[in-house]
Amino acid sequence: MRKYYTRPCNFYYGNYANNLVKIKKALPLASNNNISFDKLEIFQRKKNGVTKSSIHSIQDVKKLNKEIKNIVERDLQNITCKRKIISRFKFNIPLIMGVLNITPDSFSDGGLFFDGTKAYEQAKLMINDGASIIDIGGESTRPDSKLINDKEEWNRVENTIIDLRKNFPNIILSLDTRKSYVMKKGTECGINIINDVSGLNFDKKSFEIIKSKNTPFILHHMQGTPDTMQINPNYDDALLDIYDFFEEKINFCLKKKYKKDLIIVDPGIGFGKNLDHNLRIISKISTFHSLGCPILIGTSRKRFIEHIVTKFDTPDRTGGTLASVLYGLLQGVQLFRVHNVKEINQGILVFNKILNTN
Repeated sequence: MRKYYTRPCNFYYGNYANNLVKIKKALPLASNNNISFDKLEIFQRKKNGVTKSSIHSIQDVKKLNKEIKNIVERDLQNITCKRKIISRFKFNIPLIMGVLNITPDSFSDGGLFFDGTKAYEQAKLMINDGASIIDIGGESTRPDSKLINDKEEWNRVENTIIDLRKNFPNIILSLDTRKSYVMKKGTECGINIINDVSGLNFDKKSFEIIKSKNTPFILHHMQGTPDTMQINPNYDDALLDIYDFFEEKINFCLKKKYKKDLIIVDPGIGFGKNLDHNLRIISKISTFHSLGCPILIGTSRKRFIEHIVTKFDTPDRTGGTLASVLYGLLQGVQLFRVHNVKEINQGILVFNKILNTN
């Protein structure tokens, strides 16, 4: 567990951001001069479980005491360094991951695409609507969902994966699974990225499957398991506890000679978190840039939206999803996992155009 954590904040965008970097008034986020920052929020864990935070300009880092200064300078190297290409992605523009649940019981679209033909057509639609990645899952991990065996899970997704890889050779395919058997089968059929919601905690063989082919993977956080995760989730500080989880897992991978450059982090909104936890994570999401990995966030149609809007809730929760996506974009998040690809893509394109117009 760390004592100090660093969050870049006070962001600038477009040509103005670029100009500030040129005159050394701001630093680029992930080596991208189109988004820069000139302040840092430093979190400090206290012994009583309370978190203290303070805001500092980047020029004031040299004035910090030696212990904090060393940590912040190391974090700044991760915050500003260029993200390595993963599956052809440079992470210099926001990317959309389209959700494809080939299940009878997923929380928002269970059963809609359980038929193989419908699943393929939905993937095709999302690709045409602007998705850069299709995330294919054959097992629901919604709250209270039940485990299915690995062969049944693979049978649900196999034909769709094969058909998509054949007909869309350039699209990036992600496989949403916790099971090493399904991972192995998927990578043999052309899967590019593994998305393990358990953060490699469910199946001890998963890491070896990923490592054997240097397959990129999404390091996702979940407290508990899908059938227990929403039963009184508890943290000292959700944001910092999840940061510690990521750092520990990344260090484990490094010790096993797996490159950090292949890891994308996802804090797992709604996976073992209540409303306060989710809002804490989303509002301070830029903290995870200190890990030096691309950040993915999946807020699409999540229940926290209903908890905020109450009587104004809608089945697709597109408004709430888009609001959280655009906030993430302002914080430098690189990937967004969504159901309504066209609407979210439209929102990002318009928002980015406004943001980058002088």
